[in-house]
Amino acid sequence: MQQDDWQLKLVNKSLKKKEKITLINKHLEVNPQDRLLDLGCAQGILSYFLRKKGGFWISADQDFVNVQSSKKILKKNLIQLEPGPLPFKDESLDKVVCLDYLEHLEDDQMCVNEIYRVLKKKGEFIAATPRTGKIFILNYLRPLLGMKLEFYGHKREGYSLKGLKTLIEKADLRFIKHSSFSGFLTELIELVLNFIYIKLFASKKSLKLRDGNIRPSTSGEFDSSKKAFGLYSLVYPLIWIITRLDKIFFFQRGYGIMVWAKKK
Repeated sequence: MQQDDWQLKLVNKSLKKKEKITLINKHLEVNPQDRLLDLGCAQGILSYFLRKKGGFWISADQDFVNVQSSKKILKKNLIQLEPGPLPFKDESLDKVVCLDYLEHLEDDQMCVNEIYRVLKKKGEFIAATPRTGKIFILNYLRPLLGMKLEFYGHKREGYSLKGLKTLIEKADLRFIKHSSFSGFLTELIELVLNFIYIKLFASKKSLKLRDGNIRPSTSGEFDSSKKAFGLYSLVYPLIWIITRLDKIFFFQRGYGIMVWAKKK
């Protein structure tokens, strides 16, 4: 991977993606012989770091644009999905990783049922989604700012821990553990950045993408906002320091949740 790839530049300045990568590196163990699926790979940013863990990875997404964007950094083992059943045999995969995907689907339960089907016995399922609940006040601020679900490509705001656990257990998967990420300050700054991008830089065509248009989806979209990204890069060290205050309030619930489950 070249250091000038736009996806790498983007992740180097992404607060939430870095937290997800940290959680994955800490908790995801991969054996060399494992066959794994990154379901909902978007532009391949997180897939790139998942593949560093070893094993044989397949990255999949419903959007042709996302699959094409992913090719530059992932090179191979990419699939464009059709809505409906997953194109894999029963009990053919050791692990399925599903980061920021379930909230984009009309039928999330069918998706988790399919994940159960394609997992081998004792296979693992790891998912990350936005978190909802009465105490998450920024979730009330988004619609007031005009940040509609469609801008994010979401079919629902997110999940409570209870709701996500129910979704998993209905598919006969065994819930193992969870961890939260993206504290109040991190989520607030991400919301402001998403708002600025939507208002000033986003293409209306991007609304058709599964994952919306809150960030660049192609190298062309990244290039069109390169000057703004350069300015953001200058202030990023200060922003990063501010978000470290979230660590002081370690008892708070993050606006993102990552869960681990296993096939019985």
